[in-house]
Amino acid sequence: FVVVMCAVVAIALAGLRQATAGIAAKNEEVFNKRAVLQAVASKLGDKGVDDYSDEEILKLFENRMEQRVIRPDGTVVEEMKAEAVDMAQERKKPEDERNLPLFIFDGTDGKNYILAVRGNGLWDEIWGYIALEKDLNTIAGAAFDHKGETPGLGAEIKDNPNFPNQFVGKKIYDNSGTYVSVKVVKGGAKDGDVHAVDGISGATVTADGVTEMLARGIEYYDAYFEDYKKSIDAKN
Repeated sequence: FVVVMCAVVAIALAGLRQATAGIAAKNEEVFNKRAVLQAVASKLGDKGVDDYSDEEILKLFENRMEQRVIRPDGTVVEEMKAEAVDMAQERKKPEDERNLPLFIFDGTDGKNYILAVRGNGLWDEIWGYIALEKDLNTIAGAAFDHKGETPGLGAEIKDNPNFPNQFVGKKIYDNSGTYVSVKVVKGGAKDGDVHAVDGISGATVTADGVTEMLARGIEYYDAYFEDYKKSIDAKN
């Protein structure tokens, strides 16, 4: 009897999983696309990202988002969409073999270039999306998430909107065009420093993780941006 019941339950669970696989896949797709759009929330108009229905999110991606996949050497991976890149899996590859998603959003004031970054916090992985203005230097928006940072401390990178909002207007290149990224500074960034934001009290390790993640993760896109800017200049 026990063997029969176990077999019946196993078959039922397998059938249920199969029946709901499509729904689960769509939910995951929408969740991931909302996360990307959080980086350009200010470019969407009057509504916030969470105010859009699932179908509206999918339509935004279809109508206003261009997707590319690139390599750290600047080459473009053909026949692949950015949304198909699993950054957690890419981190397991040698750096020069990694695929990098690049989302280009047609915002209210021009195109925004959204980069994906991933690193380590205090307890586990952290990740985020950084949106650049059309100058490929000024940060238009940022969104962060984590796997297991401490609530009220490291988890503030996601839970406290003031943290990602600090990145708006910051620069990833200095006046000479040298890549410098943006640092999260313990004790607070100096007034007027366009390459730094305030840290999170009591979450130094997570903040340092964000600094390292940005410095390394954004630089992966540098070669592509250099070639891209040259192609734009040539057209002009």
